[in-house]
Amino acid sequence: MEEAAAARVVRCGGSELSLRRAVFSADSKYLLCVSGDFVKVYSTATEECVHVLQGHRNLVTGIQLNPSNHLQLYSCSFDGTIKLWDYLDGILIKTFTVGHKLHALFTHAHAEDSVFVTINKEKPDVFQLVSVPLPRTPRQDAEAGEPRLVLDHISPSPKCVAFGGQGDYVAAVRDFYLSVYFFRKKATSRFTLSSSENRKHAKNNFTCVACHPKEDCIATGHKDGKIRLWRGFDDERKYTYTCLHWHHDLVMDLAFSATGSSLLSGGRESVLVEWRDAAEKTKEFLPRLGATIEHIAVSPAGDLLCTSHADNKIIVIGRNLEACAVIQGLVRDSRVLTGLMVDPRTKALVLNGKPGHLQFYSLQSDKQLYNLDIVQQEYINDCGLVQIELAKAAFGCFGAWLATVEQRQEREGALELQMKLWAYNKKTQGFLLNTKVSAPHEDCITALCFRSADKSDVPTLVTASRDGRFKVWVLADDSDIYRKAEGWTCDFVGSYHKYQATNCCFSGDGSLLAVSFEETVTLWESDTWELRSTFCQRAGRVRHLCFGRLTCSKYLLGATESGTLCCWNLLSCALEWSTKLSVSVMEPDPHSENVAAVARSSGGSDLFVFKPSEPRPLCVQRGVCSEEVLWGVFVPRDVPEALTSEALQWLNRSQFYFLTASQSLLTFSSKSPEEKLTPTSKQLLAEESLPATPFYFLLGRHRQQRGEQTDGAAESERVQLPATENVPAVSELLHTPAHVLPSAAFLCSLFINSLLLATEAPSAEGMPEDAEMEEEGERDSSEEEEAAPEKAQQAGLTDGGPGGDEAEALRQRLSKCEKELRKLRRVDYSWVAVP
Repeated sequence: MEEAAAARVVRCGGSELSLRRAVFSADSKYLLCVSGDFVKVYSTATEECVHVLQGHRNLVTGIQLNPSNHLQLYSCSFDGTIKLWDYLDGILIKTFTVGHKLHALFTHAHAEDSVFVTINKEKPDVFQLVSVPLPRTPRQDAEAGEPRLVLDHISPSPKCVAFGGQGDYVAAVRDFYLSVYFFRKKATSRFTLSSSENRKHAKNNFTCVACHPKEDCIATGHKDGKIRLWRGFDDERKYTYTCLHWHHDLVMDLAFSATGSSLLSGGRESVLVEWRDAAEKTKEFLPRLGATIEHIAVSPAGDLLCTSHADNKIIVIGRNLEACAVIQGLVRDSRVLTGLMVDPRTKALVLNGKPGHLQFYSLQSDKQLYNLDIVQQEYINDCGLVQIELAKAAFGCFGAWLATVEQRQEREGALELQMKLWAYNKKTQGFLLNTKVSAPHEDCITALCFRSADKSDVPTLVTASRDGRFKVWVLADDSDIYRKAEGWTCDFVGSYHKYQATNCCFSGDGSLLAVSFEETVTLWESDTWELRSTFCQRAGRVRHLCFGRLTCSKYLLGATESGTLCCWNLLSCALEWSTKLSVSVMEPDPHSENVAAVARSSGGSDLFVFKPSEPRPLCVQRGVCSEEVLWGVFVPRDVPEALTSEALQWLNRSQFYFLTASQSLLTFSSKSPEEKLTPTSKQLLAEESLPATPFYFLLGRHRQQRGEQTDGAAESERVQLPATENVPAVSELLHTPAHVLPSAAFLCSLFINSLLLATEAPSAEGMPEDAEMEEEGERDSSEEEEAAPEKAQQAGLTDGGPGGDEAEALRQRLSKCEKELRKLRRVDYSWVAVP
């Protein structure tokens, strides 16, 4: 079958915001941060994403403001290019091709027309800091100058390189070495600390470095939690350093304030420490920030600072050490045990978030909606401690109920297992705990699912466990003399030859329950819980199990660990077809008959989209991802697509999202690269530059309603205004940045004339008699006025007297103003009176 090359794999958000240090604008109104292949511009006041700078074709690894123009931004990427942006308008200005894989980017005010980048030229672990000249050229694409070596054998992390405030030197740390390069002397000084091999239990490894903005002082962070302040480093024999120590673990990042009066530090304690005057006794704290502090950034004005955290969060903090804004992306947990789910109410993506939490993530706005605390216990940041994990979760009954399973088990200890059922509360617009079941099974729960039935039916939940049983839980009346309530209770317990239950799922109408016991699949009737049939292929333990949807509801699909995909017909209780396919993810589309299966291969992961009724797949796409795909889910579209291609029809009603082993969230797009990933230099329409705020969507709906009303109006009542799409004056005004436009007086006449309507000569057939007579009268009078000078001239010439003087006088009466008024009389100004 021909592969569906038109369906492209694109990043759909959820990229890491804390990969690199964020950058403030000069006025502190905007915060810029890297996000995968893009650069995002956030408002520090509203936390909204104002612009997405897209144009790089690989991971963005560094951003810095242009020292000579603070309204512009430099960015570098693994694609080997440096791009210059106008981040306020979201416009790409220039692209410089370097030719190397760029790992970090630095700029300095004293280095004109050049930037500093980190590259690896020879060995994979040997990195160099080089200076790259950027030529001045009017072209948008240009070749950068030849890189010049500054420092060799440095760390690829940008936290390990810092420039002096006066631009005299640059400091870099790696392992146990501090290297300082002086630009004027063109010499390098190196300082070495004792390694762990020479001193017992010593952890002097350098982790980060920062330079004082006004003094010759370098601050370095270390693995043992100490901070060293270096002075006199221009002489390798006379240097000194002092120590500050509060962190119990390694120091993740350091930053001086804008004036240099204080030093900021952060680490795994999730506490921001401010050392005033770099003294041990005058330190202040901002605790309980939620996760490890990865980066610290200070605004150029000094009024704001921000911390980037390991849970993909950025906190904007005022100078009084109070958090004033939080930008939360998709939280990346160490293990996504719950898989990917969709909240039926908000259409949000739901999965593991912070330890013991469920996160609700908006795919449209690329923003976390909220966290639901499931475990409801304080998390202790200790690598050797076994924590309570959120293992399973499932939505049911149109989003009215949520079931969660949490467990904790040490190597030799007993299993701690607990199941909770949460009810959705309309008043609080959230989930409230309804029932808590301690030890619902004797072993780990492998699967749970709700019965998809009508709202009038009793809510039903099924859990399967390694203890060889599956249990049916129903909602029952739990009222007493004090209150009226309802709770969940166990209604049925089933098993099959004491085999471990591995999967369970309900049919589309809820009439059948399928439970897999290792290699055997059993079918149970949901009304009486009687065993109706069994399927066994002896092809290995069943890993995935699902029913067909809509017209394919009579089929049952099962994927085994040995690499076999089977399809059973429930009417004939026989195997319909089977194929050799190592399926890692299998998800049915709830709004169509399509089923998406992702299989592992030598080239990565392959996608197969098929209907259970047909063994021939609808779409086969090889190499959708180079790494293993762990989870997938179909998200229903708000507005169905109208794709006619057979290879793309499976994307009409729902969109398929999948999560990789590195926790990259990807999806399939039917749009071409020009439509989906057009550089922002070409996306200059005014409406596309507006931020996607709630008012923006409200205005869009209002415009749509007005458009529908206008289409329904009668032709006689409609006033046709000129189309402004192809008018040069309008395009020049709307599609050009304001700071490069000429004066308003230059464009005013051109703009006003483009809005005027030229009078069109109506046809004789459709013209009324009165209007026709009036038009003829105007034409006659106009002809008489034009012929008057000629008649006077002829009369003068015939009489032979002073007729020439009279003709000249008549010509002078037709001044320039009268000619202009005659032209304007033919222009229709009726649009001015339109309300």
